Amino acid sequence: MITTTTHLNFRGDARAALELYGSVVGGRVSVVTYDDAHAVQDPADAGRVLWGEVVGANGFHVMAYDVPVRTPFERGVNSTFVSVRSTSAEEVTACWAGLAEGGRVVQDLAPSGWSPLYGMLEDRFGIVWVLDVVPGEPPAR
Repeated sequence: MITTTTHLNFRGDARAALELYGSVVGGRVSVVTYDDAHAVQDPADAGRVLWGEVVGANGFHVMAYDVPVRTPFERGVNSTFVSVRSTSAEEVTACWAGLAEGGRVVQDLAPSGWSPLYGMLEDRFGIVWVLDVVPGEPPAR
């Protein structure tokens, strides 16, 4: 089963935004910092959010992260991704192939520290997609 989730992009405000959204919907907030994931390339990113989400019992689900300082970021511009997740590598790989046609690969679909397969691409319409395989149960909807 594939799920899609809005993925919000911030520069240093992801944790505060997730906490706000969680309080509004009564959802559970989960956060992994760059430091937690041993992915710090610039000390300014250490405590910032590499991956975070709010999941509410009412079906609310949003993901967020802080764009690293090495990557250009302008608030309100390119402020969202669409996250595609599945427990099936075959489903993710098939989606990747279709979305990549005529698009631009940002990060190759490959194993990562948190996923058996993870990648990012911009489709031919300019939409940025983050695709990954999540082990075990399908993510909450």
